[in-house]
Amino acid sequence: MQTAHFRNQLNLYRRKIAFSIFGLFVLLAETNGQSRFNEISKAGQDENFISYGFFLAGHSNSWRMKYSEAFLDPNNADLRNIQSIVPVFSGGFSLGFLMTFRLNDQLNVLLTPKVGFYEFRTDVNYFTAIPGNGNSNDEILYKRDTYINEATMVEFPLIFKYKAQRFNNTRMFFTGGGSAMFRTKDQEEADIEDLVTTGMDFTVDFGLGFDMYFKYFKFSPEVRFSHGLLDVYRPEESNPVFRDAISQIRRKSITLYLNFQ
Repeated sequence: MQTAHFRNQLNLYRRKIAFSIFGLFVLLAETNGQSRFNEISKAGQDENFISYGFFLAGHSNSWRMKYSEAFLDPNNADLRNIQSIVPVFSGGFSLGFLMTFRLNDQLNVLLTPKVGFYEFRTDVNYFTAIPGNGNSNDEILYKRDTYINEATMVEFPLIFKYKAQRFNNTRMFFTGGGSAMFRTKDQEEADIEDLVTTGMDFTVDFGLGFDMYFKYFKFSPEVRFSHGLLDVYRPEESNPVFRDAISQIRRKSITLYLNFQ
């Protein structure tokens, strides 16, 4: 039975994320050009020690995969029919709450617990040779199998936010920190998949964005890059056809955050 995946539901591709980022920069430029004629906004509660908000986010993610020495060995007959294993970027979304602690005017600490919906796609490409008749050469046929891992993750990022000096109703910022993430699916359920991974990971995150102050709220678009630190691969439970061709798997993603305070 065909199942609906996040990639089909959301159509979040890297090009669309790039166009979205470009659109936000255009919007920022227009806002910056008009802000000098507008009243300075007090929205966003920047002077408070603790302030709150929420965010919506769309991400594009994939595995960072490393081939095994056995796969790279040309004399290994067991993996000779595998041409390549290629992680494919897929889309998803997340939502959560934003809690900001003010250390000074330019440095904040952010707690942003969230729930993320992920899809990881992997293309395994095979080739087979059909013997030719007589003296003719063998015919090479190619085959591709796509394996999809879907996961709902609960995440607890701790982020440091360094902000530039405010210019009218805009200011640029940089972010950096890390996150702990836990899959809601138990390991026994995950072990029935063809490509099996563990349910816990830690990431290092860095990004940049802009604070844009409006009359009643502060809007902060941000692009953040995330890299997993743990090897989440479980070869002993994965499909034996290709499991020995992979030595490690880590997560990576690029996320567009829409923060509101």
